[in-house]
Amino acid sequence: MSFSLQSPPSATIPPSLSPSPSSSSFLQKKLGFSAGLFTPYILISHSPTSLPLTSASSGFSSSLDTGLTSELDAVSSFSQIVPDTVVFDDFERFPPTAATVSSSLLLGICGLPDTIFRNAVDMALADSECFGLDNPQLKYSCIFNKALVNVGGDLAKLVPGRVSTEVDARVAYDTHGIIKKVHDLLKLYNEINVPPERLLFKIPATWQGIEASRLLESEGIQTHLTFVYSFAQAAAAAQAGASVIQIFVGRLRDWARNHSGDPEIEAALKRGEDPGLALVTKAHHYIHKYGYRSKLMAAAVRNKQDLFSLLGVDYIIAPLKVLQSLKESVTTPDDKYSFIRKLSPQSAANYIFSEDEVKKWDQLSLASGMGPAALQLLANGLEGYADQTKRVEELFEKIWPPPNV
Repeated sequence: MSFSLQSPPSATIPPSLSPSPSSSSFLQKKLGFSAGLFTPYILISHSPTSLPLTSASSGFSSSLDTGLTSELDAVSSFSQIVPDTVVFDDFERFPPTAATVSSSLLLGICGLPDTIFRNAVDMALADSECFGLDNPQLKYSCIFNKALVNVGGDLAKLVPGRVSTEVDARVAYDTHGIIKKVHDLLKLYNEINVPPERLLFKIPATWQGIEASRLLESEGIQTHLTFVYSFAQAAAAAQAGASVIQIFVGRLRDWARNHSGDPEIEAALKRGEDPGLALVTKAHHYIHKYGYRSKLMAAAVRNKQDLFSLLGVDYIIAPLKVLQSLKESVTTPDDKYSFIRKLSPQSAANYIFSEDEVKKWDQLSLASGMGPAALQLLANGLEGYADQTKRVEELFEKIWPPPNV
């Protein structure tokens, strides 16, 4: 996958997100375009990792006085539509308002010495605190954390929304390890004057990750639980008070096409439903019916029909080809196709959950509630993230110390 980091800056993932007048003005000056009302996310990693915004209107002006509008305008009135992109060349069409910093992004930066973020990485490599550590493992872990935060700090100056920071997947099954990682990252952000309200920490939705999210949220630290592939994970994450819960629609569909034996997926297929869309719908209804405060993000959305089926969910990460098609499709008031909010508090109120589904989820019930799809997809995601982190640390070991140290 190619990166275009030399272009104007930005990056990946989820939330707060109405831009303030000052931040919008800054973006206009810094990036050279008008920051419209459409406030998307720009993804810089290879998978949808970014975090959302709050305004749900589109910056693509339509001819309201003639009654014409685009499909993008129409759908953006129901959900926050988030561009899924790995390059910086789409800023003018989709100005970023939030970002994610990840191991994947660091690899991209290190592969392009002239990127504007390279200085942030070089500063981490030359950091005196890391330099003084004798243990190589601790040294390169220190440099990795400093690089994440330095880049995250640069991104915080470029986007008005929140910056999400990936938490090391190698501690995904260690609640205290996750919390320590987050506290360490938060301390580093504090040292460069990035306030906690501008931050979100991306944690895999293992039981230990969900428990870490609960404890961190109780401290006022915002978390984003990712790799959610089952209702059990979504419900447990909502009960934990996670700020954002991310479900990958297309990945569940892909699994169902090539595997069988997952009860949750088989039940959806028997009802004639797509398993990914069904999970987002059920999670949305659970959150709204029982008054949880979590925001729900639908990722790995593959086409316009997926998007139409999810209208009303908080955030939808959509490919640029889908957004471009929506932008170019003009609608009129008398169009036969009407855009309908499929997910709403009213639809949630009418949804019937079983007694077993509304129980207090714990480690044992989560383990039994996750079918083979969730277990396999979660394991694959963790392996990929851990491999990326290891590759970055190995790269830092090869290039350390930098010439000026």
